Formats: sequence, structure tokens, C-alpha cells
Amino acid sequence: MARLFGTDGIRGRANADPLSPEMIVRVGRAIAMTLGGRSDAHIVVGADTRESGDMISSALISGICACGVHVSHAGIIPTPAVAHLTARIDSAMAGVVISASHNPYFDNGIKVFDGNGYKLSDGVEADIERRILDDGTEEIARSDQKLGRIVPLSDAEERYLEFLRLCWPENRDPHHLKLVIDCANGATYRVAPALFSSLGFDVTALFVDPDGRNINADCGSEHPRLLAEKVTGMGADIGLAFDGDGDRLAVVDDTGRKLTGDQVLAICAADLKSEGRLKNNRVVSTVMSNIGLATALNQLGIDHEVADVGDRRVMEKMKATGAILGGEDSGHIIFMDQHSTGDGLLSALRLISAMIRQNKPLSALAGIMTVAPQVLVNVPVSSKPDLDSLVPLQQVVSRVESELNTQGRVLVRYSGTQPMCRVMVEGPGREMTEKCCKEIAEVVSETIGNAS
Repeated sequence: MARLFGTDGIRGRANADPLSPEMIVRVGRAIAMTLGGRSDAHIVVGADTRESGDMISSALISGICACGVHVSHAGIIPTPAVAHLTARIDSAMAGVVISASHNPYFDNGIKVFDGNGYKLSDGVEADIERRILDDGTEEIARSDQKLGRIVPLSDAEERYLEFLRLCWPENRDPHHLKLVIDCANGATYRVAPALFSSLGFDVTALFVDPDGRNINADCGSEHPRLLAEKVTGMGADIGLAFDGDGDRLAVVDDTGRKLTGDQVLAICAADLKSEGRLKNNRVVSTVMSNIGLATALNQLGIDHEVADVGDRRVMEKMKATGAILGGEDSGHIIFMDQHSTGDGLLSALRLISAMIRQNKPLSALAGIMTVAPQVLVNVPVSSKPDLDSLVPLQQVVSRVESELNTQGRVLVRYSGTQPMCRVMVEGPGREMTEKCCKEIAEVVSETIGNAS
């Protein structure tokens, strides 16, 4: 059987394996057994706005309580809020978020943090997975066992908001900046408007009416078109779009242009360095980052570390190298001087702070990095064999790399959360880059594509 854990927890179609109620109970038990090793242990549980969240929460919490571990229930709240609360509740041994991030409503997932608010290591995930898939020989619940209780965290949102407000520099005057925010009908729909309004910004909030099915539907970090139109139409200074669970940020500048996560990372890196606060003078990104980021960091005299895909891998590399700033082009950015995980709201605060400190519009700050033409195609696949074993694919990749020579690069990898193969090509010009990416994607589709 394939691994349950992908690059960011367990994910799939809600109400079907591995997210059937029966399996989720086992997941809850396994998490409690692996991480709840104290008599007063609590596990913090939160969710985004998907309609399946109630069913999954109920099953997960049942499994946790069956093992004698208590649940601190935070309700609908962003993923980074669960990480923050877990790290600050003394009895919390783990945090669990029920979300499929930027995926459509019919998907869902389970993300797990350790007691310090960090994503789990591979070894701990393997222990949990072993218990989930155990054939029954390991006793995980008994009729005479002490049962856990559910404790509502009624002040979870306010505690998270207080943390974020403390992250905002006291000497930064909002200057009546005009913000447009897109909350994706997701977990930030209450906290994001509350945060920016309380700090004194002029806020227009979009997509703040979740109905269980409209999360990420033509809105949020993956669909910023309407946000960009609103920014230019209102003459706003910046547009901020969050994904369904609030750990990812997409940005639109004052001209309506969408910035990449790499550009945001470069702006924040330059700002930290100019203030003398870029610890160890290094930034971590992933293999998916645009080659323009490496160029920009080199010109700034900043050391650049490269991690595998996934914010968990970014964090691991940050810990290993002593970096306090890292992120992904997709918009997951980690400021380890303030948080243990990617946080879209915190990222927005840090970016706006840089704008105010330098007294420049975002469109001007974005000029710090030139984005090389990049094309990414997601190809649905029916299986995930070793890519090196696919001779036709290796042949076309070799030919494209030869054609690009030193003016670009090719990266082909599977998604860790979906049945997709991601084909990314960077090149000297848009037309050539699109042609090369299309050629590789077609071979992937012909070789292992999902015909349906």
C-alpha cells in the first residue's frame, strides 16, 4: 500500500479511503498513541470551512479520546494558528488540522504538528502510519481505559490574533494603506479582516462567506484574478490572497500584477538584511524556485540554500543551516524568528512592514528580482512509477535540456498530495519555454497519464 503521508500530511477525497470515517478513527488513535504520552495530554484540533470537516473532526476526535487523550477544540481556524496554540499550551503534545489547503471542497486532509508547533519528522510520521495500518495485533483501545474529553478553545481566534498583533512593529504607522484581502471562503474569513482592521489599515475583504463548498472556488491564493481587478479598480496599495487554511499567501501589487512567492521572499530577505536582522545571512528555498531568486540573492550577497519541495523540507533545511527565512514559490513563507511554520497572515504583515519602512510601493520593491520565464504543467497520472525508469520521459527531458543549454532548466516530479506529475521548465523566452514544457507534459501523459 502507498504511504498515507504525503508532503503535507494525509490528503484525499473526503469520505473515501484514506479519509473514510473508519480510517480516520484509526488515524486519531495512532496520533494519540504516538504523541500523547502524558496523563494530562491534550491534542489541539482545528479545521477549515469544508463541509466534510465536521465528519472528519468527529471521527478523529473519537479516536483520540478512545486512547485517553483530551482534545482542545479550536474550531474553524487557520493552520498556523493551530501550530501557535499547540506550542503555547503546556499540556498540548500535538496539533492536528483538518484541511486540504488550496484543494477544492470535496478533498480534505489531516496535517499534524508536534508539541512545539513544527511539522513532524519522517520517523514520527512512519510510527503513526505503522499504527494506522496495524492489522490489530497492537492493542490501541480497551473498554476499561480512561477516556479523553473535549475542551472547547473558545478564545482560540483571539489568542492567535494577539500573537499576530505582537508581530507587527510598534514603530510602523499603517499610513492609511489601502488593502484588499481575499480569504478564499476559508479558515481566514474572520481573523484576516479582524487583524488588518485592528492595526489601522483600510481593508476591503472578499470571499468571507463560506458555505462548506465554496472554499477556494475561483478565489484565494490560486485564483487572484478578481483580487487584481479589485486592487486596480479601487487604487489599493496591495492585494493579499490566502489559501483555504491560511498558511499560504499570494500577493498582487499596486499595478494589479501578481507577484511570485519567490519575489516576496526576495523582498523580505533584502529588508531583513538591510536592518541587520538576517541571521546567518542565508535564505532557504526549494528546487521549484525560479532561477531569478538565486540571481537576486547572489546580487544581495545573501547565501542561498536549496531544499526539496514542501514547507516541511524548507524548515528542516532552515534548522540545519541556522536560517530564519525560507519559503516556497507557491507562497509558503517561514519567518522562524517569530513562528514555527508558514503563516500567510504573518507573511503579509512582514511584507507590508517592508513597504512602509522603505516608503516604496510594492511594484517598486518587486523590481529586486527578475522572474525568468517559467511554465508549470500538472499532468494527472494513473500511477507513480520511478520517473528514472520511464525511458521515453528521460529521452525527451534530455533533448529539452540540451536545447536549453545553460539558459534554463527542467524539473519533473510527482505531487506529494495529488495524483499529478508536475512538469516545470524555465527558459530564455516564453515561447520556447512553453514549447519545451508542452513536449515533456505530452510524453508524461502518454506514458502514465490518467485517461479519464
